[in-house]
Amino acid sequence: MDVNVMVILGFGFLCTFPVRYGFSGSGFNLLVAAIATQWAIILNNIESLYYRRKIRLDMESLVVAELCTASALVSIGAMLGKTNPVQLILISLLEVSGFILNKWLLQSFLKLQLVNSIMMLHIFGALFGLMLTWIVCWKGSEEPFEKERSDRKSGLFSMLGAVFLWMFWPSFISVLVHDSPERKLWVVCSTYLALAVSAVVAVVVSVLSSPKGKLNLIHMQSCIFAGGVAVGVSISVVHQPWEAMTIGFVAAIVSAIGFRYLKSHMLLAFHCHDTCAILSTHGLPGLLGWLAHLLLQIKDYDDPTMAIRFAVFHICTLLITITLSLSMGITTGLLLKWNFWRPPQHNKCFDDQAFWEFPHLAVRK
Repeated sequence: MDVNVMVILGFGFLCTFPVRYGFSGSGFNLLVAAIATQWAIILNNIESLYYRRKIRLDMESLVVAELCTASALVSIGAMLGKTNPVQLILISLLEVSGFILNKWLLQSFLKLQLVNSIMMLHIFGALFGLMLTWIVCWKGSEEPFEKERSDRKSGLFSMLGAVFLWMFWPSFISVLVHDSPERKLWVVCSTYLALAVSAVVAVVVSVLSSPKGKLNLIHMQSCIFAGGVAVGVSISVVHQPWEAMTIGFVAAIVSAIGFRYLKSHMLLAFHCHDTCAILSTHGLPGLLGWLAHLLLQIKDYDDPTMAIRFAVFHICTLLITITLSLSMGITTGLLLKWNFWRPPQHNKCFDDQAFWEFPHLAVRK
């Protein structure tokens, strides 16, 4: 239930910040989540379907499928407002397929635990989305869209989505931990500590980086769960409260500074229009969590040979994830460039009227 709330309400409301894109932000999120979860259930059971002619369907398989869907929702954040529903469905199906392939490679060849391979969704989803928006960039998207702004009402709904994500993030991380009840409780506590620290730091950095010393709502809601992203990637080696809090502290600083300065620079330098700033929200904290995992695990080894061996395997997990996410993102972006999909025109982006009925705008006969 907690994961379902995050996928449907959390990501759904988070995507409603454009002033005229509330229906599409929440409605299309539900559509994509429903389709991608069903597709993930099938792909996760390909082996069982081939050998036993059966699909394993229980609580764990459903949760794993929804976690795979979360990676697609992260990627779609980069293309928010610039695609139609058919394109979103295509993106989600291909992204989930690539992520499940990446999960299978990490578990089969590098013997990674399920929870560790699943938590790579932040890095995979962010890089996939960045490649997507870079390839699909068209004339006119070099500048920010006029309708991309938010107002008080849309900002409030978007902040509500961020609060849902923040509240249920400990369940998101601990749901696949089955070692013992004590270990699951520790994962919940560590995640909460990282989230709490990142929320405070995000507020402080937002105020300090503002010329007038004021809070930026969009800035804050994109960074308050940076600690949850980072600690999720490294949770299997976090054993002390100060470790979780330090990871949350650094992740919030990196995410907040990246959101303030990196999004505009990427638009100017690479024509990469990242609508939801998924690089600073998920990508950079995910990479920081991967680095923290490497350092904390090496610290626990007494044998240098074992430490070097782990470092090589750990670097391979990142290289495989980056390679597969970039290649799948480029492939999906090239497919989306076909006019066959009838992408929305520049003046129809971030506008619900292109896809939804509005009774008060209907022509009376």
